[in-house]
Amino acid sequence: MPIFQNNAKQKYTYTDYLTWPEGERWEIIDGVPYMQAAPSWQHQAISGDIFSQFYEYLKDKPCRVFAAPFDLCISEENESDEEISNLISQPDIVVVCDESKLRKTGYFGVPSLIVEISSPSTARKDKILKFNKFEMAGVEEYWIVEPENKLVNVFLLQDNKRYGRPDIYSDEDEIKVNTFPDLILDLKTVFANL
Repeated sequence: MPIFQNNAKQKYTYTDYLTWPEGERWEIIDGVPYMQAAPSWQHQAISGDIFSQFYEYLKDKPCRVFAAPFDLCISEENESDEEISNLISQPDIVVVCDESKLRKTGYFGVPSLIVEISSPSTARKDKILKFNKFEMAGVEEYWIVEPENKLVNVFLLQDNKRYGRPDIYSDEDEIKVNTFPDLILDLKTVFANL
C-alpha cells in the first residue's frame, strides 16, 4: 500500500499511480491521492443496468462505453501522460468517441459523457471536486446518480462552458440522452429491486 506523508511529496502523478498495488482502487485529483472503497451491491446493480443500456445502443457505432475500473486521465496544458496530476479518475461509466485517446490503462482526454453513482463516502468528490474538473475540461454531459433517493441529476455544458442547472429524473422517468438524442435510457430498470 502506498504511504503518503504530509509534505513528503506535493503532487502525485500517473507515474506514481502505476506503481500502486493493482488490487486497490485509487484516484488522483490535483495531485492528491484518494482511495476508493468497494462499491455496494446496489451501486453495482445500478452501474450494470446503465452500462448495458449504453452498450446495447452503442453496438456498431463509433463511440464506446466503459465501466470502472477504467482510468480516465485528464491532463492540464503541456502535461505528458506520465506527468498527469490534474485528474486520474475511475468514473463508474465513461462514454468515449475518440478511440485515438484510448491507451495504456484507459482514456487520455475528455470523454463525451460520464456517469458517477454517488454514495455518502463519494458525494463530496462527485459533486464538487470531480464536478469542477469535468466542467473545466469540457465534459459535455455529466450524470450523478443518487441510489438512496432513486434520482439522476444530468448536467449539460452550456455555451458559457459551465454546467447549468441539472435536469433531475426519478425512478419513474426516462432520460433522453443529450449526447445521443435517439437514445432513451429507462430508469425503471435502473432502480428496480433496490
